[in-house]
Amino acid sequence: MNNPVNSDEFSGNMIRPFQLETSSLRGRIVRFNTVLNDILQPHDYPDAVSQLLGEVVTLCSLLSSMLKFNGIFTLQTSGNGPISMLVADVTSGGDIRGCASFDQERLANLPDKVRGDDGGHTLTELLGKGYIAFTVDQGDKTDRYQGIVELKGSSLVDSVQHYFTQSEQIDTAIRMAVGKRQGEWRSAGLMLQHMPTDGGVNEARPSDQDEDDWRRSMILMESCKDDELLSPELNSHAILLRLFHEEGIRVFAPIPLQHQCRCSKEKVDNIFSMMPEDERIEMVEEGKVTLTCEFCSTGYELDPAALNKVINEKLKDSSSNNASI
Repeated sequence: MNNPVNSDEFSGNMIRPFQLETSSLRGRIVRFNTVLNDILQPHDYPDAVSQLLGEVVTLCSLLSSMLKFNGIFTLQTSGNGPISMLVADVTSGGDIRGCASFDQERLANLPDKVRGDDGGHTLTELLGKGYIAFTVDQGDKTDRYQGIVELKGSSLVDSVQHYFTQSEQIDTAIRMAVGKRQGEWRSAGLMLQHMPTDGGVNEARPSDQDEDDWRRSMILMESCKDDELLSPELNSHAILLRLFHEEGIRVFAPIPLQHQCRCSKEKVDNIFSMMPEDERIEMVEEGKVTLTCEFCSTGYELDPAALNKVINEKLKDSSSNNASI
């Protein structure tokens, strides 16, 4: 196995790309030791919501690491179930965040169990019918790219794997675990894919050897238990070595991940300024307006009088410019 174990690996919160030398399969392993808890804890969501949002955050980091982009990668689910939306996004610099929208009453009517427990909720019970959207936004430099796939199967992983098989025609396997350890949320994910041929296009008909390599790797990957993936005593190198030591593992430089929201007082002021006047008036309480960021739960206190003055000045300037044209 190339590259020595780095002591920083035990802190987790990074993606480690790797390649299996004997089978020419490429992969990613991501582990969140503290960052996932940093994302989920401020929201105080019900466990069923936190569990699924943890999966979305983990999948978002895995899928973003496949791409070369300079901007923001977003993974979002939308459905008609009690949990109407789950969203996570990560910047090309590794800043990741996530949030959820759900109907408290509808969710309360479901059994109080985290999905994955015996008798727990199904994906359909929680999310209903809907879709997953993958979006790459690189600002003004390039057009926005988006892929959409129906929520399908018993898990979010099933839906993502279906997308790659049907839309990208790339054999993709994902193994993921999300759960609490010592009272804090942790997650980990493994992903394997067939590497492109020398021409850059995947072979339409893999050889028998390729199929054997793929099946063997799938068996090895599925043998990894949740406790191993989430263990604070194991780093990503140790997990890869346990699973694929006979395959020959080449690991590459890690991609650090950190919880970082992109909200700011300036952005919140702009959002308030763009609201219709009647909505702005309704939001005023005791001469102040308080807006809370859905991603990080940070509250911003606004002075509506000062903002309205700025808005009116902008409107006057706009009218003056239009009159002079």
